[in-house]
Amino acid sequence: MCARILAALLLGASALVTPAAAIELTEPEGAAHGYPGLCDLNGKKLADGEFRQWVQDDKLHVVITYRFPDGQLYEEKALFRQQPELIQEQWSWRELKGGRPQREFAADFVTRIGSAHIRKENETKDVSENIDVELGRTFAGFGFTIALGNLRKRLLGGEQIELKAVGFSPFPTLKPQVVTVKVSHGGLDRMKMSGRFLKGDRFIIHPEISVIARLFVRVPDTRIWLTNPIPAGFLRWEGPIMLPTDPMIRVDLVSDTVSGPAKPGKADD
Repeated sequence: MCARILAALLLGASALVTPAAAIELTEPEGAAHGYPGLCDLNGKKLADGEFRQWVQDDKLHVVITYRFPDGQLYEEKALFRQQPELIQEQWSWRELKGGRPQREFAADFVTRIGSAHIRKENETKDVSENIDVELGRTFAGFGFTIALGNLRKRLLGGEQIELKAVGFSPFPTLKPQVVTVKVSHGGLDRMKMSGRFLKGDRFIIHPEISVIARLFVRVPDTRIWLTNPIPAGFLRWEGPIMLPTDPMIRVDLVSDTVSGPAKPGKADD
């Protein structure tokens, strides 16, 4: 009897989370240009952003830059294939201060190589290792926003979907690794942005980290909001800058001096 109950519980639990195959392309992306704002979690604006997206040679290119008042710069780049399924092929992130690179992270999903470079005071650290990428199921950075746009209908229907994420362990190891993440819909919110209230569906990206690993480092969830109603475009992102030990930040679709918190909303708000 106990064995049958345990088997039923395990079967029920496995039915709640769907391991995703390559993501069906339901919302193809095209050219876009915007000016997001990077803020702390209290809504204070820290940097002006520029978002550029275009299709060239049948590939989707994304470049996002954030410029700080002191001259510091963040830059994220990503490359995707959209036919026949959504596949991320490349991703990189770099931080410059005074024109000099301070931290650089990259993942080539095709060659399955992850790399990191950090200059910290008088010390530098370079790491390059193989990563266990599953093309079409593995994403990094802004790639999750595009993936969510294509999974939105399923997630709103109550599915929880397993994907893979490329990340890096905290300094000094900086080991590139691929971890399983559970993606789910967290609800409909409204938030003040650029002087008006906007609605967005909140999606949660939860890393499935072992109990033992959690004793050494806490890996926070990432939250991404897509516009509501459809079409589901980017609205807000919240998570650590890069490493799990980095400060948490917020990126808003519309740049403003102050960004308001997300609060539960209703479809008819």
